[in-house]
Amino acid sequence: MASWNPLGPPPSDAREKESYLSTAAAATKYWTTWTMKKAAVVAHYGFVPLVIIIGMNSEPKPQLYQLLSPI
Repeated sequence: MASWNPLGPPPSDAREKESYLSTAAAATKYWTTWTMKKAAVVAHYGFVPLVIIIGMNSEPKPQLYQLLSPI
């Protein structure tokens, strides 16, 4: 079964092949950057709630104010 390629079939001409590879590199760079930006936002806003949820499910079961207080 042939895999789907969003850039189309690879070219046979050397000049076209260079352009094809630079387009693939640009697309990879764009999606990698986009993914890392989204992951940073998720990590930024999701870390504290994750710690609270893990703390609430631990033994012994603390009260919410005990998790949030610095002492």
